[in-house]
Amino acid sequence: MGYEVDLRALIDRELDIGFPGGNELLDFSDALLGSKKSELDTSRLALSESLGPEAISAAAIIAATFTKNDRVANGTGIPAEPRMMEGSDDIRELLGLKKYKSAINTYRHM
Repeated sequence: MGYEVDLRALIDRELDIGFPGGNELLDFSDALLGSKKSELDTSRLALSESLGPEAISAAAIIAATFTKNDRVANGTGIPAEPRMMEGSDDIRELLGLKKYKSAINTYRHM
């Protein structure tokens, strides 16, 4: 669709991610992981106003599925494929993912 997405907005919320409804989706994902119902309510309303009410259930389903898949992969020790690692090196660097202690597990099976 020709959007110029700024992935730095994932870690620097002052930036615009550059995708319609993107900031509302990020707020919703933060609220899903948070503990304040009021923030979740506010983010649901903003997401509905931005992308429509169906976006709330779609975003919640995607978040739940990702969390499930991530836990299964971590729990079973599924390694990342080398081509996936090579193709995402710049993104992991940009987002500072290599700085996390758990990043050592990323390279364990390579």
